[in-house]
Amino acid sequence: MEKKKYLEGEILMRKLIFRWVVSAVSIYVIASLFVGIHVTGFVPALVAAMVLGIVNTLIRPLLLILTLPVNLLTLGLFTFVINGFVLKLTAVLVAGFEVRGVMTAILGSIFISIVNMLIGSLVGTKDD
Repeated sequence: MEKKKYLEGEILMRKLIFRWVVSAVSIYVIASLFVGIHVTGFVPALVAAMVLGIVNTLIRPLLLILTLPVNLLTLGLFTFVINGFVLKLTAVLVAGFEVRGVMTAILGSIFISIVNMLIGSLVGTKDD
């Protein structure tokens, strides 16, 4: 029984690390395609992916609750602005990762999500 829990934990950790790397690759790809998004290397992309995941987990839900009236009025489109803000905040926190402009942050967050989803579906990072 103890070994089964250990193996489940190990599998969960591998999936987490794999998703982290996929997110870093997504950030790196978008940074190479967008003029206003710049990353100095893959290590800053890894750090940015980690910080983005933490900010998405801790701060984004609070922002969604605080902006709920605006989000309802815009039929959910304000969520794109929040995602752009989260990406911009990540760029402020991570050295070697830069996002210039609000529109670039909004579009970058959309495309990072799309690339992340495409890579994830190709390599199989979905939950079972």
